[in-house]
Amino acid sequence: ISYSLQMLFPQDGSDVFGIERKTGEIRLRSDLDFEDVSLYRLQVDATDEGNPPLSGHCKVVLEVLDVND
Repeated sequence: ISYSLQMLFPQDGSDVFGIERKTGEIRLRSDLDFEDVSLYRLQVDATDEGNPPLSGHCKVVLEVLDVND
């Protein structure tokens, strides 16, 4: 299975998250800041190597909490 990541909201936030193509593990590429963006919506797509290849997707919603206030 191969995993890919699409940024649904905000659309310019694609440099914040990355995904490991073989395991599907989502990782941060940069810091999150509550004042900039408090909610991210991502779509994870999974595709197998069958003939024909099958695919599925799920939505990941990440809420950033401001723990300093």
